[in-house]
Amino acid sequence: MKVKIHREGTNILVILLGILAVINTPAWMFIRPIGIPLAFSIVSAVVFLLVLNFFRSPRRHFKGNPDRVVVSSVDGKVVALERTYEPEVLKREVIQLSVFMTIFNVHANWFPVNGKVLSVKHHAGRFLSAYLPKSSTENERSTVVIKAESGQEILVRQIAGAVARRIVTYAEPGEEASIADHMGFIKFGSRVDIYLPLDTEILVKLGDKTIGGVTEIARLSATDKADGTQNKK
Repeated sequence: MKVKIHREGTNILVILLGILAVINTPAWMFIRPIGIPLAFSIVSAVVFLLVLNFFRSPRRHFKGNPDRVVVSSVDGKVVALERTYEPEVLKREVIQLSVFMTIFNVHANWFPVNGKVLSVKHHAGRFLSAYLPKSSTENERSTVVIKAESGQEILVRQIAGAVARRIVTYAEPGEEASIADHMGFIKFGSRVDIYLPLDTEILVKLGDKTIGGVTEIARLSATDKADGTQNKK
């Protein structure tokens, strides 16, 4: 599993490195005893490495059977798994599966299914803790609807949190969605909700840890790709 730096972090890391250099260079030139600039440098190195770690972007490949698979969009912990009514887009009962990310998780977001992007919509909102259930409907968020290859519509919602106030969505209506590709990025901790059909087979439980683009969290039911009806074979 090779790791690179995500493009969302390149400018931030360059700017941060410049700021730390401006702080540390005069400290080493003019401040004594030597322990003070040394402390500055140690703290600066820790800060830079933490931010560098945040923007890491592993290259991942799903190795299982891709037929009807739903993979986790993000690294994190399953914090919600329930039957609910989705009122904004789908307007029907679905299974909500939510994964919460901390600042130590990879924050790239993968497409959860193979298929086609039907719509992308940004919703303005609050910046409550993303761990709270009401963050799904009240926080700043971006909603992506994908028609899976098996015919079902899957809704993926990127949610901002108290710290994460920058949601980036790469998905565009009409483009192909692939579980190997990034759907977007959320900066500095948040959550992603996935809304699935009621007849979906769920493969994780509350508290489980997931790896984006790798962990199989569900399998969609067999359907007729032409009309989306359930295959009785």
